[in-house]
Amino acid sequence: MNKNDIAKVILRVILGFAFFIHGLDKFQGGIANTAGYFDSLGIPGFMAYAVASIELIGGLAMILGIGTKIVGILFAIIMIGAIFTAKLSLGFLGNGQMAGYELDLILLAASLYFVLADRSVLSVDHKLAHKG
Repeated sequence: MNKNDIAKVILRVILGFAFFIHGLDKFQGGIANTAGYFDSLGIPGFMAYAVASIELIGGLAMILGIGTKIVGILFAIIMIGAIFTAKLSLGFLGNGQMAGYELDLILLAASLYFVLADRSVLSVDHKLAHKG
């Protein structure tokens, strides 16, 4: 294990935690409210359930290092959707009332990192791949 492995774990855990908390917030804040917001953006409201579930379950998976490439792809799709449907018109730093897409862009980049990176030695994925 080296410094890169430790850095990868730190990034993976923080990314997973951020998505987990966002998914949890969507459910705790009333998923119907999130569905209404999606509708107002022209996105079918049922997609709120899918996005919140991916954030919640995918967040836990990312923290543990399970299916990080697949979860990374799903997170990237969510971030691209968020940027182009809700945030791009607000600008990079936002409009003074709502945040811009700067955080979404960082979350997108971190998600893509896990799509492209090798497995971390400190992950369930790695343990399963080297079982036996």
